[in-house]
Amino acid sequence: MADLSLIKKLREATGCGIADCNKALAATNDSLEEAVDWLRKKGLSSAAKKSGRVTSEGAVAVHIDGKKAVVVEVNSETDFVARNQKFQEFVAKVVREALAFGEDIIKLQAAKDEEVKEQISVIGENINIRRIASLEVSQGLITSYIHNSIAPNMGKIAVLVGFESQADAEKLNELGKQIAMHIAAAKPEALSIESVDPTNLARETEVLKEQARASGKPESIIDKMIQGRIRKYYEEVVLLEQVFVMDDKLKIKDLLTSFVKENGETKISGFKLFVLGEGVEKKENDFAAEVASMTK
Repeated sequence: MADLSLIKKLREATGCGIADCNKALAATNDSLEEAVDWLRKKGLSSAAKKSGRVTSEGAVAVHIDGKKAVVVEVNSETDFVARNQKFQEFVAKVVREALAFGEDIIKLQAAKDEEVKEQISVIGENINIRRIASLEVSQGLITSYIHNSIAPNMGKIAVLVGFESQADAEKLNELGKQIAMHIAAAKPEALSIESVDPTNLARETEVLKEQARASGKPESIIDKMIQGRIRKYYEEVVLLEQVFVMDDKLKIKDLLTSFVKENGETKISGFKLFVLGEGVEKKENDFAAEVASMTK
C-alpha cells in the first residue's frame, strides 16, 4: 500500500475511496498531482482541486483605504473562538495594519508574532495569521463583499474587486457589489482567458484528451470535442466568461459591456477571493479505522 499520508491527501482532494487512491498512487510513482489526473482519466473523480471537505475555523476579513485594499485569513481552532469578541477585535486590528505589508505574509507574521502569542495566552487556543492578499487601483474604486458575516468586514468568505474607471462612484460600487457576490458564489480562478494558469490549462487539456480518446472516436472528432470542452472549462474558471449568478442570460463580460455603454470605459483590474479554511486539511478520526478495515 502507498504511503498513508499521501492516500489521505488524495482522498481529500478527489473524494475517491482508499483502494482507488492507492491504485492511482501506485500507477504514478506517488505523484499526488499525477494521481489526481489518473483518477479523473479513469472517470473515478471529477475533482480538479480540493473539495469542500477541507475546513478550518477563524475568520477572513477585508480593509479598504481609498484605492488600496487588503484581505487576510486568521485561523483559530474552534468556531467558538472565532465568535469571541477578543478574537474578532484582534482580526480587525490585523487587517487594518496589514495594508502596509502588501502580500508578504512572512513579514506580517513576524511583525505580529508577539501579539499572536499574547492572544493565544488570553484566548487559550492556537491562532495563526495564515495568508494575505492585496489589491490597488489607480483610478476607480475597490468594492468588497463578506459572506456569512460574523462582524463588520469579517466572515467566512471575503471578496475584493478592483475597477479602473471614471464612472460615477455610486453606480460603480453597485456593479462591484453584484460582481463580488457572484465571485463568492461562483469562485472563479482567473479574471480572463489570458490570465488562466498555463500549467492548470495544460493539465486540464491532457485530462480532457484522455477522456475523449476513451470514447473511441477518431482524432478529428476528438479535436473538436476538446475545443468545446476547453470553452466549457473557461466558463467554469474564468470570471469574465462565467454566467452571472443573478441572471443566467448574461455572462459577466456582458454585464460589464452594458455598464460601459451607459457609464463609460470600465474594466475589472483584479479580484481577490478568500474562503475560510480553503486548502487546509480536515482531521478525520475514522481514517485509521478505514485503513485497518482495508488491510484485514
